[in-house]
Amino acid sequence: MSSNVVIAIGNVLVAALVLFGAVLVLLSAVGAIRLPDVYTRSHAISKSTTLGMMCILLGAFFHFLLENGEFNSRLLLGIVFIFMTSPVAAHLISRAAYYTNVPRWEGTVRDDLKEKAGGK
Repeated sequence: MSSNVVIAIGNVLVAALVLFGAVLVLLSAVGAIRLPDVYTRSHAISKSTTLGMMCILLGAFFHFLLENGEFNSRLLLGIVFIFMTSPVAAHLISRAAYYTNVPRWEGTVRDDLKEKAGGK
């Protein structure tokens, strides 16, 4: 295959990753605005924002790899850092909200921590 074809395919891959990541981050913002309580907001934000930011950083990684031939380990470390910290932070925020008795949405069906934590 010609190098121009490889670069064109790479550019399509980069654009798709960045676009997909941007859409996921946009959906996170919509979830943060539309969802009723801190628990559902935290869930929506942590899951889709983590995946969206990972896609955007992976797209940037492939861009620099294909265009400049540079292996950027900082982007890979950023992906690992976001993958490890974002879900943990969302979990801790939700747990802190639960223990400080932040009210849940009235449509909440199940409370798994009620017996374990003595929640309301």
